[in-house]
Amino acid sequence: MALPDNGGTWPPPQWAPCYAEMRVNDAWYSGDARRLARAYANTPRPIERRRLWGRTSPESQVDRRERLHVPLAGDIASTSADLLFADMPTVTVEDTATQARLDQLLDEGRTQQTFLGAAEQAAALSGVFLRVTWDRELVDRPLLTVMQPDGALPEFRFGMLRAVNFWRELPGSNDATVWRHVERHESGRILHALYEGTVDNIGRAVPLTEHPDTADLADSLGDDGVSIATGIRDLTAAYIPNMLPNRMRRGSEIGRSDYDAPIRDLFDALDGTWTSWMRDIRLARARLIVPDGYLRNEGPGNGASFDDDREVWHSLKMPPNEGAGITLSQFAIRVEEHRATAEAITRQAAQAAGYSPQSFGLDGDGQAVTATEVDSRDQRSMVTRRKKAGYWRHGIADMLHVMLQLDAVQFGTRITPARPRVEFGDGVAESEQATATTLDLLNRAGAVSTATKVKILHPDWDDATVKAEVSAILAETGAAAPDPVGTFPMTA
Repeated sequence: MALPDNGGTWPPPQWAPCYAEMRVNDAWYSGDARRLARAYANTPRPIERRRLWGRTSPESQVDRRERLHVPLAGDIASTSADLLFADMPTVTVEDTATQARLDQLLDEGRTQQTFLGAAEQAAALSGVFLRVTWDRELVDRPLLTVMQPDGALPEFRFGMLRAVNFWRELPGSNDATVWRHVERHESGRILHALYEGTVDNIGRAVPLTEHPDTADLADSLGDDGVSIATGIRDLTAAYIPNMLPNRMRRGSEIGRSDYDAPIRDLFDALDGTWTSWMRDIRLARARLIVPDGYLRNEGPGNGASFDDDREVWHSLKMPPNEGAGITLSQFAIRVEEHRATAEAITRQAAQAAGYSPQSFGLDGDGQAVTATEVDSRDQRSMVTRRKKAGYWRHGIADMLHVMLQLDAVQFGTRITPARPRVEFGDGVAESEQATATTLDLLNRAGAVSTATKVKILHPDWDDATVKAEVSAILAETGAAAPDPVGTFPMTA
């Protein structure tokens, strides 16, 4: 598939089911009650319309404003990103000049923030695309950007991405006319096209100058009037699946979301539980039931009222056999039942998504724990993290290699581009107390040198800094080797 043909159905029929799934996942990820209602109320499946957010009967319209949404879906996506990129992975190349330039590109491009956002969206929407491009008017370096899976049409061969069409609807689109910009990434070039169509049809290709958002691209195109040469062979885009395999589409290269099918049922059940809990609280508000004789007549047409602060009542116009009169009505609130149900649903949703309940604040007693204890409690989360890191490691290395190549070819930087080595850390940081205890035990056993202790305590220090610290420690403790000459006078 190259650029879309004129008059084709949009989105392409083979991708419509994927986009439909992503729309539902996106509604849960957004946490917007209105988007959830639209996602489920308009579905053709009756079973989906019976969900909490899909009910459209007149009776359900009354309590729609009282429905409560718990953003567990957003918490799952955020936790996935935090586990992966709360600490920036180590990225290294052998050449010193290339490493220095790579560090500069990572820092100026705020790459860690880019990865955090991409990983969160990938967890929700089944995967994400990384794209490398450039804009000389903006900055003199390559740009690493994130592209959404519901705006991409990838092409795979033997499980490897060989080309991809990114598309977006442009401002000025309406129900009658929809403007779409398609950006196709192939080996060695990037193609751009502008289409004027309708909501469900791509329409016809028109010159890029027909829309202000694409007019500037026309000056950058090559002799063919369609493409821009990258100057390198590698593809300037990479796909990173959230997790494989896709259980709904076996054999597909598209990843699966952390929310896939059964977990969305749990999200809906959790919202129903909290909505019921809040309904109990509303209905259990204390109310007084008083006889008519306790009401004060406010005059013709003004009704009657009851003053609950009044202390003395006299001349009540009520029969003597009507009783004392004031009755308190207050229902019980099923706190423990709702709390236990909500916790059980949250626990099951977290485990089904591949995380430990501890990662979401469950099973914690507020006491300080060591890194080993954290790793034990979060074992499931750590396994999921290592699995996802495997997908990210290769995609990051590929795109950073492309960045270095484009930096040399398009911007003339004098470096030797090489594919970086990407290493993710352990994901669990030892406390200072735990580290000190470990070093003390190793020192007592005589199984560690001073240099090794300094490296363990300061893993980010280079060899020169470590050597200087070791020398200072040995000198202060008197453990430094004595000078064999010292101040002994030298003979002529």
